[in-house]
Amino acid sequence: MNILILGSGGREHAITWKLAQSSRPLRLYVAPGNPGTASLAVNLPVDPLDFEAVRSAVLTYNIGMVVVGPEVPLAEGIADFLEDDPVMSSVAVIGPRRIGAMLEGSKDYAKGFMKRHGIPTAAYETFTSANLDEAARFMGSLTPPYVLKADGLAAGKGVLIINDFDEALAELRAILDGRFGAAGSRVVIEQYLKGIEMSAFILTDGISYKVLPEAKDYKRIGEGDTGKNTGGMGAVSPVPFATPAFMAKVEDRIIRPTVDGLRAEGTDYRGFIFFGLMNVGGDPFVIEYNARLGDPESEVILPRIESDLYDLLEGVASRDLASRNLVTDSATAVTVMMVAGGYPDSYGKGAPIGGTESVTESIVFHAGTKVIDGRMVTSGGRVLAVTSRGATIQEALDRSYRSISGIYFEGMNYRKDIGFDLKAVMQ
Repeated sequence: MNILILGSGGREHAITWKLAQSSRPLRLYVAPGNPGTASLAVNLPVDPLDFEAVRSAVLTYNIGMVVVGPEVPLAEGIADFLEDDPVMSSVAVIGPRRIGAMLEGSKDYAKGFMKRHGIPTAAYETFTSANLDEAARFMGSLTPPYVLKADGLAAGKGVLIINDFDEALAELRAILDGRFGAAGSRVVIEQYLKGIEMSAFILTDGISYKVLPEAKDYKRIGEGDTGKNTGGMGAVSPVPFATPAFMAKVEDRIIRPTVDGLRAEGTDYRGFIFFGLMNVGGDPFVIEYNARLGDPESEVILPRIESDLYDLLEGVASRDLASRNLVTDSATAVTVMMVAGGYPDSYGKGAPIGGTESVTESIVFHAGTKVIDGRMVTSGGRVLAVTSRGATIQEALDRSYRSISGIYFEGMNYRKDIGFDLKAVMQ
């Protein structure tokens, strides 16, 4: 089987790394990939948003399965494009069609879906520039802080949580005036939920599903969860408060109604679903859906899956996922993200990276790297994800931080407290 993975970040490196362990005879291609995927697969100079180029690669390399990593190609309809092409009818696409990807592509659509199917989430209303006065009145009816969400995809920057009413109103106007482009033409204002966050994941063939390992990620740039939001500074799996009793609530109230609701609405959803959850006093609420695996969560949950990932993906393609076996390692995994100086604001690129080849007790996933003149250099804000496993969170953390101590690039930064809020519970 020839498999094409679309994307270039740490998530796609982790997917490639896991597929490369398959006992099945697979040939892996990644478009466009990165230096990490190049050690496991053939990188192709193809933009995942250039659908015609993707189609050409599928035909040229006799691809039998396409695994879509990032959200934008899904929201733009890459699955529809490939599945509706008669020449591609035998190619399995792991990722939802455009209507399924709307769970992530439109906050308003996702909230409406949850409302229709009784899935617990925060109270909300959606507004445009045409009803700004109504938006202000609704916001005034809420207890601060105020949660503002750009309706569309905004590269992880479209959610604001603000304590002051006047500041929140000014930010609302700025979003509706184009701060996030078309993604902010509508804004969801919702009730603030106080609790602790975590992420749950499933793989579904549209009928049945498998619950993957859960994770807790760390979005803020600064230690102690301070500073600006980022794409993710690290993650931990398992999550200690995700007890069997809590996860039973998640499955009964959220996962199963989501899969059943998609099917009831005629949405043929085949792929991953990410559930951003808030644990409010022991009850789970959905903060957001993603129509793909998270990043850096992929780098921490995939190393805990002992089963053959290709076997599970094949189950999605053949719609017999229920008969496939999912085994999860009981060990703890921790991912620490190494980022460029200045990230998430402006940052430089092209800094030489050294030391990765000497890492032996961790897995180094490439997120923002490339090779220039034979030298690996930084090419993004999030540069490397260093993942380790251990019997305890402390053991896993010690391994990741030891590995990081041997890696270097100019301006490198990383949080030194990933998982510290969970350590006491996980010993």
